[in-house]
Amino acid sequence: MQVDTAIIGAGAAGMMCAAHAGGRVLVVDHAKAPGEKIRISGGGRCNFTNMYCEPQAFLSQNPHFAKSALARYTQWDFIELVDRHGIAWHEKTLGQLFCDTSAKEIIAMLRGLMQQAGVDLQLKSSASNFAKTESGFTFDLQTPEKVVKVTAQNLVIATGGKSIPKMGATGMAYDVARQFGLPVTETRAGLVPFTFAEGRFAPLAGVATPARVMAGSAGFDEALLFTHRGLSGPAVLQASSYWREGEPIIVNLAPEGDLLGALRDQRQQSGRRNFTTVLAQHLPSRLVEYLGQEFDLSGNLADWSDARLTTLVAALQNWRLHPGGTEGYRTAEVTLGGVDTDALSSKTMAAKEVPGLYFIGEAVDVTGWLGGYNFQWAWSSGMAAARAIAS
Repeated sequence: MQVDTAIIGAGAAGMMCAAHAGGRVLVVDHAKAPGEKIRISGGGRCNFTNMYCEPQAFLSQNPHFAKSALARYTQWDFIELVDRHGIAWHEKTLGQLFCDTSAKEIIAMLRGLMQQAGVDLQLKSSASNFAKTESGFTFDLQTPEKVVKVTAQNLVIATGGKSIPKMGATGMAYDVARQFGLPVTETRAGLVPFTFAEGRFAPLAGVATPARVMAGSAGFDEALLFTHRGLSGPAVLQASSYWREGEPIIVNLAPEGDLLGALRDQRQQSGRRNFTTVLAQHLPSRLVEYLGQEFDLSGNLADWSDARLTTLVAALQNWRLHPGGTEGYRTAEVTLGGVDTDALSSKTMAAKEVPGLYFIGEAVDVTGWLGGYNFQWAWSSGMAAARAIAS
């Protein structure tokens, strides 16, 4: 089989690239349907981009690398594409855009664009034995029926990272990169819940509260969720991308308003009430009960001096915790690290030293925040490669 472009991986980046690359395009994926991660994302409604998508919302050894692709195919470009296909959407919080009905609409749109472009989509298939030739690449395509030798001028690797292995995620992109001499940075699970030893927060499982969670150089204000295994919720998932083993995280349980002022005011009116009863007006009651084991919350509110209130509120706003680890790739939404951006063109996503070889999407060492940023990177990087190939 001879094609102009072979794309390995029918996820968000791979389909976007296939739909716009032009010429004879072959897309290979081992799944029985394309876009499986799109289908399950956002609770089945696909958080397909973010209105505030900016380069600073991405982690990479080279923080400038993502700028070019993101600037040349923006969130507004993808929103226009969605609108053109009549897909209804809404903003949830913090610029996060979701389909009104189903993520399957985004998949159907991309499949439709691929069909219009005459793309050959081979599902339940695998590619192996990649080799460079004078005119491009060869590899073995194993379909359910047969094995075919494919020759392609361009080879695009869009197989993603290691996150959610039960959906078939592997480190294949990194193996291909290394085979062709491209370096791969250290990879680890990102946007992932924290775990704590001995079910530390099991009694609080299911309790959620607004919080600011800080790890490394970053802090995020969103919901925190206690689980049987540890901590989750948007604020925790965000912070996890900046956390390293052995480091603490800082949790602010009173990120909004003036808790100290509120408690002092209540002391004037409700001084005889038990302190925990009053605190439960500001924090979930089960959390207050739990915090009674961590801090001294005894006595009536009237018994609490300004100094004691100040000390407690400071402790609640700087709760220092040491996670035992994370839940790993099993539940991670993304993989941090990947194909080293130093080896790629930021304009085209092509390997600098291997003509015709491209890496796009999550396989690359570019990882976005939670909230549609990683899908936007898929659309932008996929389009960057497609335009380079088409021209």
